[in-house]
Amino acid sequence: MTARLDNEEQIEQHFESYVEYGYKRSGIIFACILARLLPFSEARFLYQRLRSGRPGDLFGDGGSGSLALLEHPWPNGTTGELLARMEQDASLAGNFYATTAGTGPNRRIRRMRPDWVTIVSGIRGDDESSSYELDAEVLGYIYAPPAMGRRAVAPTLLLPKQVVHYSPIPDPIAQWRGMSWLTPVVREIQADLATIKHKLKFFENGATPGFVVKYDSSISFDAFQKFVTFFTEQQSGVDNAYRVLHLGGGADPTTVGADMRQLDFKATQGAGETRIAAAAGVGAIIARFSEGMQGSALNQGNYGAARRQFGDMTIRPLWRMAAASLEKFSSPPADARLWFDTRDIKFLQEDEKDAAEIRSKDAAVISSLINAGFKPDAAVDFVRNGGDYNRLTGQHTGLYSVQLQPPGTTTTPELPAPNGSADRPPIPTR
Repeated sequence: MTARLDNEEQIEQHFESYVEYGYKRSGIIFACILARLLPFSEARFLYQRLRSGRPGDLFGDGGSGSLALLEHPWPNGTTGELLARMEQDASLAGNFYATTAGTGPNRRIRRMRPDWVTIVSGIRGDDESSSYELDAEVLGYIYAPPAMGRRAVAPTLLLPKQVVHYSPIPDPIAQWRGMSWLTPVVREIQADLATIKHKLKFFENGATPGFVVKYDSSISFDAFQKFVTFFTEQQSGVDNAYRVLHLGGGADPTTVGADMRQLDFKATQGAGETRIAAAAGVGAIIARFSEGMQGSALNQGNYGAARRQFGDMTIRPLWRMAAASLEKFSSPPADARLWFDTRDIKFLQEDEKDAAEIRSKDAAVISSLINAGFKPDAAVDFVRNGGDYNRLTGQHTGLYSVQLQPPGTTTTPELPAPNGSADRPPIPTR
């Protein structure tokens, strides 16, 4: 194996093993990544106006601007597929890399397999520099796929401005590289796979406990071998489960091991599944594991709390980092940023009762502000932006009474007379 320079960072040599032994062979890992991937891929990208450093309204570009590249990242591709790829690579490799190919209407996003990308860093103009020096920075990315087919692909050096690098979990021992959330639970994955193999072997051997067969000392070696062969043929395998055991020649079978109930695979696997789900940031309830689908965990309140925690502590931070990374492929206006729109994602919407209570409280705040003399649009803007008091600056009408009449008014507005009669004179006030 070729030694790596300290100014080059490659993904650890676990990507293919994570994919083969984790994602493709472990139903637990697949379920956790899928629980992250499906809601993560539902977001849309829009621009968000920034006013005095605070976020404002979301807006698009009519479908003809730079957002179109994120809406259709490659031929027949969608934003959801782009986000799904980002989640897959980030979970399995800790890093997602992408660049663009083509120009004009043919411009498209090209995902680069993470274990084929090397980060080159150091000090510009200093070939002896290290990535750990204080003046070091990312100088470029080398994309070097292995030789496949008839033609070898030459390594390509890409500048930082040409590459989107999304790494939501930083690797503590690297400067720029991310780390897969699978790394801390590798042993749990191995234990889960071993448990599955153990259960499979249990059924392959007749779904019965293990036996130790003792033979009389007078049995010859040839007879012993015949008994072993006969016993294996008659008792091993799923098709031979629960058959009556007949032995002769002084053989004395003794049961060893345990049956499925005694082994209690559910408790053994369930604890490991919960730890894996916690590392994935989804929890046993969202991942639909057995420990999250029984007892009090099935209560509506518990599910709602788990959903909100998953949205607040996992998915929203991932969207925020993804939007910041992909902004390189868009051109937001000077007073805006690339952001994500979750308004149409049913999974993250509050329960109907909670939503009704929130709307009622928002309406009460808006009514109070209007009665206090603030402009209606400013009151709505205040509530919509999480109570940002800067939205109310300079937005007062100058009217203070409940009737919102100019100060010094001594009469009430004229009221029409009933039944279409002549107008009544103004009612004097005290």
